[in-house]
Amino acid sequence: MQRMTLCGAWEMRASDECAWRRAQVPGSVYADLLADGAMEDPFWRDNELKAFPLMRKDWCYRRRFTVPEGLLESRRVLLVCEGLDTLAHVRLNGSAVGDADNMHVTWEWDVKPLLHAGENEIEIDFDSPVNYALAEDAKRPCWGSTDAVPGFSHIRKAHCMFGWDWGPRLPDAGIWRPISLVGVDAGRILSVQVLQHHEADRVTLEVQPEIEGMGLWTARVTAPDGQVLTADEAGRVVIDQPELWWPRGYGAQPLYTVTVTLSGPSGDMDTWTRRIGLRTLWVSREKDAWGEEFCHIVNGVKVFAMGADYIPEDNILSRVNPERTRRLLEDAALANMNAVRVWGGGYYPDDFFFDICDELGLMVWLDLMYACSFYDLTPAFERSIRLETEQNIRRLRHHASLALICGNNEMEGFMGDAQRALVNGTDDCGPKRWSHVADYTKMYEYILPEICKRLAPQTFWWPSSPSSGGCFDTPNDPNRGDVHYWAVWHGEKPFTEYRKFHFRYASEFGFQSFPCLKTVERFTLPEDRNIFSRIMERHQRNQASNGKIMAYMAQTFRYPQGFDNLLYASQLLQAEAIRYGVEHWRRNRGRCMGAIIWQLNDCWPVASWASIDYYGRWKALHYAAKRFFAPVLLSCEEQGELSQNPKINEFHPAPIERSIHLNVTNETRAPFAGTVVWALRRPDASVIEEGREEVNVPALSALWLDKRDFGDTSVTGTYASFALLGENGVISEGTALFCAPKHFDFLDPHLTVRTEGDEIIVTADAYARQVWVESDDADLLLSDNCFDLNAGEKRVRVLRGGTSGLRVRSVWSLDKA
Repeated sequence: MQRMTLCGAWEMRASDECAWRRAQVPGSVYADLLADGAMEDPFWRDNELKAFPLMRKDWCYRRRFTVPEGLLESRRVLLVCEGLDTLAHVRLNGSAVGDADNMHVTWEWDVKPLLHAGENEIEIDFDSPVNYALAEDAKRPCWGSTDAVPGFSHIRKAHCMFGWDWGPRLPDAGIWRPISLVGVDAGRILSVQVLQHHEADRVTLEVQPEIEGMGLWTARVTAPDGQVLTADEAGRVVIDQPELWWPRGYGAQPLYTVTVTLSGPSGDMDTWTRRIGLRTLWVSREKDAWGEEFCHIVNGVKVFAMGADYIPEDNILSRVNPERTRRLLEDAALANMNAVRVWGGGYYPDDFFFDICDELGLMVWLDLMYACSFYDLTPAFERSIRLETEQNIRRLRHHASLALICGNNEMEGFMGDAQRALVNGTDDCGPKRWSHVADYTKMYEYILPEICKRLAPQTFWWPSSPSSGGCFDTPNDPNRGDVHYWAVWHGEKPFTEYRKFHFRYASEFGFQSFPCLKTVERFTLPEDRNIFSRIMERHQRNQASNGKIMAYMAQTFRYPQGFDNLLYASQLLQAEAIRYGVEHWRRNRGRCMGAIIWQLNDCWPVASWASIDYYGRWKALHYAAKRFFAPVLLSCEEQGELSQNPKINEFHPAPIERSIHLNVTNETRAPFAGTVVWALRRPDASVIEEGREEVNVPALSALWLDKRDFGDTSVTGTYASFALLGENGVISEGTALFCAPKHFDFLDPHLTVRTEGDEIIVTADAYARQVWVESDDADLLLSDNCFDLNAGEKRVRVLRGGTSGLRVRSVWSLDKA
């Protein structure tokens, strides 16, 4: 096949403009207007309000090109549009080619009859997505997230572009993925399915290409060591002594290359080449003493999923590229994550996203692109979603990292609520709501699972997140399936509330924080730098949540002095909240088998649940995740005022227990032997009482040590430290308070910081909690940060960024000017 790219320089204009502007494809209206200087940065202050009306307009793109003679001689010439966002009308040399209405689909049309020698012109008109959504909502209202533009569910476009509780309303448009002309003669390869059959020390691949037209195909597999294996006539390839692919932390990620070649009388016509990993990957739902487990099983091993939820990396999609995505995913892996969940309100990620996950050993939970809304299953909508699902499953099914395909985000729960309201007579929408319930059932119990099971039979299907298995059977059941838990944060419960639940798999839970000062400076003026200013609240899309952060702040810390300290304190809160949950669930490995934090990243600079901000800067949470997701973890379930009498003036008849209960979690495939040391200390870090214990922890298990009760030790004047020692020193460590940090008798730790080569050395002469090292370079990344220090010194490595202007602070300094 011959291919001619149509990417590169185009022209664009609004429908009410005469003059054409320069444009770049792939790209978008917003990206082109920014490049042309015709639009202000929509992320600066409240410029979003200026950018949004631009999408009430229609837009046109055009390009002139000359077709090579050889391409014109092809039997067919296809116009292949890999991404049109979204309501598009395509013309070639003045003649209509076709219409598009789904940004998640690759559109193809045979345009050979419309092409000619010499100069040709292609034009693509884009209708306003805002006008369409609002008009459809007026005709047939559907419930949907109130943070978004009404009617967003009527258009197959990334829902979050219309606004979400972490993202702006910037519903862009344009040619967002490559566009090309492809000459086809006798035949072409549409897709290839590669099935794996595993036996002891052997894997048999079954290569099944889907061919359009005529031709003979062959297949070969290249092993990681370069050995080439050829498929037999039935497409079978036998691999002896296979190198298995494992999630990060459980083994290596060797990749085999599968090549399928289609040939005809005149030679090779088409080639399909992809990398695969040899593994079995399913989800176990075995019944057990607590209900029904929900865990990934990889090559027969039950894996504890540790990761975060991924949202689109930018509201302007052309800014997302392999280098940026690689850094984000490598940072996830650096924090010991082995999984990411692609949330269902964005778009299906590019191939390079999954390629990187294959390489890094990150299992991908893939939501189909439906979230927080009801849908009208009209015949046209059904045709569209069938095409969308079939195309994307065919595109992604070969990836080693693809662990699970899920129907939607949170809709089974919402729809179940609607169904119960109808039955109870408390829903006044009547027949229309019953129609939505019926449409939901058709989509997620029949249409979409049938496509998944037919096209990707070796990939686990799950109807919704959260779910207990579908059919409105108690989604969010703590003893079955996956759970979204939001009582901490939305419900304003204390951090200790996490310890009341032993979810089988927590696929969403989170806590907000502000980004660092340098990030805030990127979207504010000095006068905006108060968390209740108009601009700061415009960059906080979860209603009233800046106040919610302050409510949790009041429970935990003394009032921070200064705007920068307040931002820092919010990140400490976030790290502590999520640590409480994750460490608890890891201590209960076997009952709980997944902790997926909401959320990994941001799509613009904002206060949010992300552990990495829009500019790729680690918040305190991401450093904490590196510790609490460590393969071997020592954690502590302490008892004190926070767990027994957090409102200190309430009458409490029994004495407050001051105790620690240590646990070693071994999430590796080998047994672990080491030493646990612990100490009860004063605020100056001097030791009151200490102990040590040798531990032997079997592979893939959690071991409780004996509880240590410290009697009537001072609640505010003592703390516990603990560390796990291995052959190469400290593997895991931490501290525990018996009261809220605001009530602890901290001493000035007199923190100092200096550099030696690529190391930073922090010293303290007293207990320092949540020590934060920073420099004039906001992109400074360290091997550890936001750590506790029991006096003495700690060395951390510089991974990237500069160290000029180093400084350090801790919880003690929060209320200091």
